Amino acid sequence: MKKIITLCVLLASVYALSACNTFHGFGKDVEHVGEKIQGK
Repeated sequence: MKKIITLCVLLASVYALSACNTFHGFGKDVEHVGEKIQGK
């Protein structure tokens, strides 16, 4: 069970680190959607 938890944490860490570069783009997408909802 500990191996499974460790593996999941490791995979989540790798995914989070690889996604760091996409946070800026993701933020822009969310901002764009929010503006469309508000009708700006």
